[in-house]
Order: sequence, then C-alpha cells, then structure tokens
Amino acid sequence: MSRVISVANQKGGVGKTELAGNLGVGLAMAGKKVLVIDADPQGNLTSSLGIDNADELENTLATFIEREIKEDPIPPEEYILHNDEGVDIMPCNIKLAGMDYMIMNALSREHLLEAFVSQVRDSYDFVIIDCSPSLNLVTINVLTAADTVIIPVEASYLSMTGLQQLLASIGSTKRKLNRKLEIEGIVINKVNTRTNHERDIVGRLREVYGSQIKVFDVMIPESVRAKECTAFGVSIYKHDPKGKVAKAFEELTKEVLNYGC
Repeated sequence: MSRVISVANQKGGVGKTELAGNLGVGLAMAGKKVLVIDADPQGNLTSSLGIDNADELENTLATFIEREIKEDPIPPEEYILHNDEGVDIMPCNIKLAGMDYMIMNALSREHLLEAFVSQVRDSYDFVIIDCSPSLNLVTINVLTAADTVIIPVEASYLSMTGLQQLLASIGSTKRKLNRKLEIEGIVINKVNTRTNHERDIVGRLREVYGSQIKVFDVMIPESVRAKECTAFGVSIYKHDPKGKVAKAFEELTKEVLNYGC
C-alpha cells in the first residue's frame, strides 16, 4: 500500500521544494517507486527535477483540475513525466495560480486532487506532494488527498510562530475532510547550529512540539550547494553526493521509511 505524503508550510522560504524533491529521489534510490506532484504554481519542484519550460507544458496539475471540474478526464498517465533520477513527476506551472476561483464553485471542491491520487496510488510506493506557501483551496486539496504531512521549518522565531496556524489547519482538515490524515513529523531545515540563536530555536522546537509531534532526529543543514540544485535541475544526490546535505537527506529517507514501524 502506498503512502501519500504532503510537504506543507504556509511560510515561504522554509525549503519545502528542496525537501520534497530530494526525499523523492532518496526514496527512489532506496528502490521505491515514487511519484512527486508539484502543487505550487511557481513550478519550482518541476524545474528542480529537470523539467524545462514548465509554463509551456500542455498537461499539468492545473489542467487536471480544470478537466475534473468539467468532467472531461484524460488518462492519468498523460499528466506524468519521467525524471532520469528515478522519480515520476506530475508537473505544475503558473496556470495553477488562478485555479482557486474555479475550484470555489466546483462540486466536491476539496476532493479534486484526491480523484487523481486515487487512480495512481496503487502504482507507487510513495506519492509526495509539494504545497504552495499558502493555505488556499489547492493546499486543502493536497491535505485531503494525503495520508501524512511532513512540515519543514527553519530554526527561526518567525517559523515557530507560523507553525501553530498550520497545525490548526491540518487539524481542521482532519476533522472535516480526511479522517486518516496524520502529521508524520517536523523537519528542521536550513540549519546553522554554529549560532547560539539557532541552537536555542532548535531546542525550543523540540521542547514545545516534541511531546505531541515527532520532530525528526536529522536536521538538514544550510548549504550553498543545496541552493544550486534548482538552477541545475538535479537533486543534491547528483549535484553534491558526498556533501553534508546529501548525507542528511539519506538519514531523513531512512526515518521516513521507518515511519510507523
């Protein structure tokens, strides 16, 4: 049975796309069949996994939602592209930015993405969905389709203050739309533990949330090499395979594989 993981945080710049892409590739390297879905209209996950000219693609997440609303479906495989690092991709582009207006009046509007996921999930071990940095109707669709949520946060005060709002939204979605939804854990991302401030925030995160929610043991370090990956359209495993970020993602992948064990 596959697991559908959403990577969510309404705060921008916390490394959602980096986490979703590198976790997807890491799971593929571990022998798992993986689909990643880009649900951010910026299309950064799409480009970071080597898909060029995303705005010119004919079939994307926005296309699927539009066709689903109009009850004019095409086979799900028409939306799926293939990456040379071993993951499949449902791409996204700027067309998704205006979809909230169309979704708002749709029948079963929170379950549109779930219609796609339900068709493909038996073909994969993992489906990983990268959310946009907002709690809009597309993000609610992602949470409704997911089994679990991984929350990347920075070691910063502002990141901590926004976390409670996200947890409330996840809780509301669980109660009203998706009873099976669970929080898989918090990943502390882009960490520089050489500063006292960040060490204090890391300690505070583990203290405040660790008794209620899993905080992953591994932390993803801040790295210029990791930031370069998007420009090259490759994962950290290809760009800097022996670096500290690749090692951290290897450990994160192991923790994800052991979830529930």
